[in-house]
Amino acid sequence: MEPLRHDDPPWAGSHVLLGRLDADSERAVPVRRFVARSADGDRDLLVSLPRPDADPARWAVEAEGARRLSLPGFLPVTEVGGTAELPWCATPYVPALPLPAALRAHGGPLPEPFVRFLGAALARALATAHARGVTHAGLSPAAVLLTTDGPRASCFGAVRAAGPDGERRDGLPGLDPGCLAPEQAAGGRPRPLGDVYALGAVLAYAATGHTVPERDEIPVPLRSPVTACLARDPATRPQAHQVLALLEPNTRWEPVAGPRPQGVHPATVLDGADGPGPLPALVVAALARQAARVLAAELPAPAPGHPAPGSLHPSALD
Repeated sequence: MEPLRHDDPPWAGSHVLLGRLDADSERAVPVRRFVARSADGDRDLLVSLPRPDADPARWAVEAEGARRLSLPGFLPVTEVGGTAELPWCATPYVPALPLPAALRAHGGPLPEPFVRFLGAALARALATAHARGVTHAGLSPAAVLLTTDGPRASCFGAVRAAGPDGERRDGLPGLDPGCLAPEQAAGGRPRPLGDVYALGAVLAYAATGHTVPERDEIPVPLRSPVTACLARDPATRPQAHQVLALLEPNTRWEPVAGPRPQGVHPATVLDGADGPGPLPALVVAALARQAARVLAAELPAPAPGHPAPGSLHPSALD
């Protein structure tokens, strides 16, 4: 948890913001994320607000869309609120590290077996979403949160929120250019195969420390699925359920002409794995330190002449 900045709001509705989830040095983050506490002190939350350079109306639409979703592997949004100028959304707090913070804690790229597990978990979540007609449109290293309950995909709809269809999105603040599929960068409507491109970039980042590595930098067991996901032509990328199959041992991706199969790939040995997978020890230690800081955090005392945190703040009336 990082200290609040001078330009951060003190509240989101009646929730008191305690600190930032993301460090200023982290990669492109499409939202401002905070650890917060309810004004009565009973609940801790993860709160997201739009960046100051974002369109709050488009951001609010995506936040409400995320609230209506209930998909495994996606960070659930349980509350939305705020004003037209400063909307926010929130989810119950669990200790969570954005993927860039996890690499810093680990001291470099993550072990190949864990990256394989991470990829399978994200591919499974995307496959489920795509089978239901939902495109995440926001996957990036910063959007992936590692928790003791498994990876979670956050920042739902970041590409849609950043710019409308038909307008170029490359270079827009908050979007990681290495994760933006070429067709989305050009202004195309976000579609499932754009999520697959972003998944490849996320796995490249987890395995090498950057989203656009040279092919030889990628560990050999991950090279085939990552390079397949990062194909510039979406027609030659695998679907998410095929990426899940690729992450099983002894499987290769071969582009297939003609119609693509619909639905979710049958269960694999990864689907039946017990638990969320082994987090690297230094990442677990970082999660423990974060949890301890949150538990020890105290609600700030109100300044003289000002109400108690959250009690009469205008956005608390939303």
